[in-house]
Amino acid sequence: QVQLVESGGGLVQPGGSLRLSCAVSGYIISFNAVGWYRQAPGKQREWVATMTSGGTTSYADSVRGRFTISREDAKNTAYLQMNTLKPEDMAVYYCRLGYFWGQGTQVTVSS
Repeated sequence: QVQLVESGGGLVQPGGSLRLSCAVSGYIISFNAVGWYRQAPGKQREWVATMTSGGTTSYADSVRGRFTISREDAKNTAYLQMNTLKPEDMAVYYCRLGYFWGQGTQVTVSS
């Protein structure tokens, strides 16, 4: 079956960086668009970034210029490079591929 496993979350100071990974099994990642979403406590899940099967990327206004989505087809893995992190970026980050979701990874931004 299709599985998505996120990793790379953790605690980082404001202004710091993290790279999240989304390892996919049971499906070829390049066959579909892959996206990152996040959900902060008490808030609805929101879209962060998407890469289409053709490699076109798009970003939410709140992260454009700071976050970069990428994909490594040989590893069947997607990434989210997050730079200049802010306290408002703190959330559980989820990877999505078609109808499938990962379990999430926690990102905490705090001094």
